[in-house]
Amino acid sequence: MKIDKSVQITLIVVVCVLILSLLVFSNMPGTSAKTVTGNGQATIKVMPDLVRVHFNVETRGETSKEATENNSLIVDKLITELVKNGFERKQIETTNFNVYPDYIWDEGKREDNGYVATHSVRVEISAGSIEKIGEVVDSGVNAGAGVSYISFELSQELQNKYKAEALKLAAEDAKIKAEAIAGGLGQKIGKLVSTSGNDFNYHPWRVYESAGASTMDAALVKSEATNIQPGEQEVSASVTAVFKLN
Repeated sequence: MKIDKSVQITLIVVVCVLILSLLVFSNMPGTSAKTVTGNGQATIKVMPDLVRVHFNVETRGETSKEATENNSLIVDKLITELVKNGFERKQIETTNFNVYPDYIWDEGKREDNGYVATHSVRVEISAGSIEKIGEVVDSGVNAGAGVSYISFELSQELQNKYKAEALKLAAEDAKIKAEAIAGGLGQKIGKLVSTSGNDFNYHPWRVYESAGASTMDAALVKSEATNIQPGEQEVSASVTAVFKLN
């Protein structure tokens, strides 16, 4: 039976498309290629370069405006005290401010009890100047603020530095593990297929913290301030890497 020329051309095109599709599919990662996965972990010890003292200022008023104005008086005094003691304005930062109505309940009935304004202020100093913690606490107490907590932290610059270092070490660990697994199977790793789960774990280290909603006792903080010493802390990272097996 003679096949029409146009039909022949169509069949040839279809066959070529099928062949090309099979070739592309066979080269796709994870289809037929054998792979090995390495889960890398890395932990490094670092020294914090910052100390942050966190204050909480809480005031009340019959109206939201009154509560806010009362709060501003304390915060302004706190900033003035700090600047007077040699701290720069850029070292003082507001981290939260809120005003909300307060209520009391009497025999199941809600009654208005004015407004509450809360203001969180953070003062940042170098970890090499921890002797200044006492001065910071004094400034807050004199202004009428309460100490919420004190923490040792990494600056953004050091976070970026240690993140790159930890992730690099974790990636190297992932490759070593993949090579070991492949070697145990009599194989060698080839081209990198993919990476995932790149995590960097870092949390500020609180050395003092108030209990519940109350603020820390200023006298206790001041008496213990000279004993605060930054120590090495651990940061970690993890990387998962998938390689082809040769």
